[in-house]
Amino acid sequence: MPEFLDAYSNGEVAVLLGLITGLVFGVFAQQSRFCLRAACIEFWRNKPGPKFAIWLFTFSTALILTQLLMLNGSLEKSSIRQLVTTGSLSGAIIGGSLFGIGMVMARGCASRLLVLSATGNLRALIAGLVVTVVSQAALRGILSPSRNEISSWWLIDGSSRDLALWLPEFGALGFGILLFVGAFYLAKKTSPRIYWQFGAVMVGFSVALGWALTSWHASNSFDIIAVKSVSFTGPSADTLMALINEPEIPLSFDIGIVVGVFAGSFLASWITKEFKIQTFTEETGLARYLVGAALMGFGGMLAGGCAVGAGVTGGAVMALTAWVALFFMWLSAGLTDRVLDFRRETA
Repeated sequence: MPEFLDAYSNGEVAVLLGLITGLVFGVFAQQSRFCLRAACIEFWRNKPGPKFAIWLFTFSTALILTQLLMLNGSLEKSSIRQLVTTGSLSGAIIGGSLFGIGMVMARGCASRLLVLSATGNLRALIAGLVVTVVSQAALRGILSPSRNEISSWWLIDGSSRDLALWLPEFGALGFGILLFVGAFYLAKKTSPRIYWQFGAVMVGFSVALGWALTSWHASNSFDIIAVKSVSFTGPSADTLMALINEPEIPLSFDIGIVVGVFAGSFLASWITKEFKIQTFTEETGLARYLVGAALMGFGGMLAGGCAVGAGVTGGAVMALTAWVALFFMWLSAGLTDRVLDFRRETA
């Protein structure tokens, strides 16, 4: 494998690893119908069913496999940014809350919008573009001072961000196994399609795959390589800005993820004949999509990631801020769905 690294630049290797990870995620996220919003709605309506089971399969698989990587030394905690740098609990709380509200209003989180865009859903495509533009504004543009200000309200030192330190040696792995068993039990009761369940496991596998591949790249390169996995708000913003501002797109793992997920979802929907152009109608509306997408863009950058980037990828390494962000995504999504449902009933 060192010969492979010698033959290509770090950027070429990184984008290839991102493409591989993204293709696996895109194909199986499309086929499994993986969606945090759908899982939240089932949960908060006291009807946990197949969509909640699918999310549990994905999250538990990512947690189990990532913890196994860490336990056998393939993924070093010291190389994971979410566990060694200063984090923001205020950003996780407020950003996670905004993201949860937004994903209910836009009928999908950032990853789901990208996956649906590739299947011909123009509503998801437009909402996804808004998420991307607002994310960039929050990262480097006019909204960045607000993001920095909110993030500074409650900081947490890197030495305190690892939740696994509060658990027994194999506590995180054991918790992942319990969640997987719970997913299996719920799936047995609610009977989601077998290939949905397999697809959900593969989505979780793709998260661990991203951690494994970038860790391998970092350990075999003479240059500093960021160890990361699947995320969407920041990478989507960087991809869009590269297309707009750069004559040549800079090659990176993040670029590969976005392109790979889109290509994987498109291929899966085309092969299964699920590709279908869908536009806005009087029933679907436009305003709620745009407002929801804007909230997700700002909230995702404030929380340190989207429902996948913070919620699953960050959660899999037991980053405290990721778990806090995920909790508030669930909480705010449930409250938002309740408010919107109440308005429909009283309209």
